[in-house]
Amino acid sequence: MALLDVNSVEVVYDQVSLAVKGVSFEVPEAGLVALLGANGAGKSTILKAISGLLAPERGAVSRGTISFEGEDILPLDPPSRVRRGIVHVLEGRKVFEHLTPAENLLAAATMHSDRTMVARMMDHMFTLFPRLAERAKAKAGYLSGGEQQMLAIARALMTRPKLLMMDEPSLGLAPLLVDEIFDIIVRINREEQVAVLLVEQNAVAALDVVSHAYLIEQGRIVMSGSAAELRENPDIKEAYLGGAGTRVDYHAVKHYRRRKRWLA
Repeated sequence: MALLDVNSVEVVYDQVSLAVKGVSFEVPEAGLVALLGANGAGKSTILKAISGLLAPERGAVSRGTISFEGEDILPLDPPSRVRRGIVHVLEGRKVFEHLTPAENLLAAATMHSDRTMVARMMDHMFTLFPRLAERAKAKAGYLSGGEQQMLAIARALMTRPKLLMMDEPSLGLAPLLVDEIFDIIVRINREEQVAVLLVEQNAVAALDVVSHAYLIEQGRIVMSGSAAELRENPDIKEAYLGGAGTRVDYHAVKHYRRRKRWLA
């Protein structure tokens, strides 16, 4: 049984605009899976459907099921989904800028009543992210983009999740910092045994770390497979991996996208 099972999900905004169209995929226990695609493809909407954050944007799951550990989670509110073990790191990091890193971590631990355990978890986070320990007394708003992303991940881990969902963790970061953030994601997955669902436009970086990926266009999954299979696919190379050293024929790319939508 998969940890997360998304089955034929459709998401509609304002009861009119269909943003996600019959999406199905799964994340195994301790798996590392990516949702790839261009901006506006529907990737972030899928994460919000799983975490329950559609309502503030006037969105709703209009069809399909989302199960976590075999339980239908659609009736649950967002806090209940967090308590079940699902945590969502939003795009743009969204740290509490007026608080220190330690205070940010404490703010995420209110669901835990054991203060000794919380203190141990904070020590573990500062061990996992030594750069945050160095900046422990600084306001989060003065941290660099990479440090804020590390803080957002550490804060999410304070909920002790079974599934960590990350939306564009590489956004706005220099290449060296992107490599560092993705190394941290892999460590969390392997050492903490936390499943990771990664949403990324940076297909090159994502396919280097995940085991399986789904390509989304126009709200539909148009291709899926192992990371190795997608890396070697010639159409993926041209449209998403920089052309593999060849000049991109944009007419062919557009035709490819139309063909995939038709097949979907």
